[in-house]
Amino acid sequence: MSPSTTDLDLTRDALATSTLSHGLKLLGDRWTVQVLLGTFMGIRRFDDWQAQLGMSRHTLAERLKSLMALGLLKPRRYQDRPPRQAYHATAKAMALYPQTLMIWAWERRWGSRDVSLPRALRHRPCGQVFDPQLACAACGDDVTMKDLSFSLRPNSALPAETAGPLRSPRLSASAAPRMGLGLRLDRWSLLIITAVVLGCRYFDQLSHVLGIGPSVLAKRLAGMVESDLLRCEVDRSDARRRVYRLTPASRGLFGYIVCVSTWASEHHFHQRSAIEPRHTCGHAFVPRVVCSCCRQPLQAWDVQPELTGAGKTPAADTPLNKASDRKQEALA
Repeated sequence: MSPSTTDLDLTRDALATSTLSHGLKLLGDRWTVQVLLGTFMGIRRFDDWQAQLGMSRHTLAERLKSLMALGLLKPRRYQDRPPRQAYHATAKAMALYPQTLMIWAWERRWGSRDVSLPRALRHRPCGQVFDPQLACAACGDDVTMKDLSFSLRPNSALPAETAGPLRSPRLSASAAPRMGLGLRLDRWSLLIITAVVLGCRYFDQLSHVLGIGPSVLAKRLAGMVESDLLRCEVDRSDARRRVYRLTPASRGLFGYIVCVSTWASEHHFHQRSAIEPRHTCGHAFVPRVVCSCCRQPLQAWDVQPELTGAGKTPAADTPLNKASDRKQEALA
């Protein structure tokens, strides 16, 4: 879809009523993503999250409360002295594991290097260190953004007015958390990237389809250019205009974006997305994240994170090594 043929009103309505937009409203907050990443790394207790993330107790308490309300975490109290409460992922949360793998792969290549993430992942069934690969569930082939086409059908079951107004987060580069997502990857940055994918590459187009005021959008775009999530160029056909294009870093977020949209559609809203991708194999695209070695779909309980040293793995009594316990907890 080229900028000259983009139907801006249709794109605006499709974005506003998409499961992506509504799903990112639930999960696109940077601290919410951090807590979920911590969950899949085996963090279970309040003090451990706070130590890893460096967030205030109030903010962490609010994020845990919202994740429990969404049915993603469930509390469990242990009869220690004093009694301790832990939080465990539900089956609904386990369905978020593919996008967690996608953001891990992106962070390892494009994100902050000072992050407490595993340096490698080992797939237990095949025994190999692997890279998570985005594949088509229908044909099994690896998928990149160029392999998909998109049709737009606004969904009145997800009304646009519930998507909420834009609030530009008050972040600085030095405020990036210690664990993951070193760049400013919040809901609106991801929606801007999606709008560019759909053919909106000029300032006025982005403002129209996202409903963002000029001053706020200008600041957001400048931050994304500075963070290498967008490239700003002089338009060859009109030197007075600037065109925004994706970078390798923002293209690398595509797997995360489509997995969030699919999770929101299948596991939360139970609605079709207003943005419907189709793979070159001819089938509607359903993402599947597979092991690069054996090509099998990846499950959280089948993945062994390895820490910073070669061959180092978590201690035997951590939740990361208790694969069967994690599976049982998630499916309970």
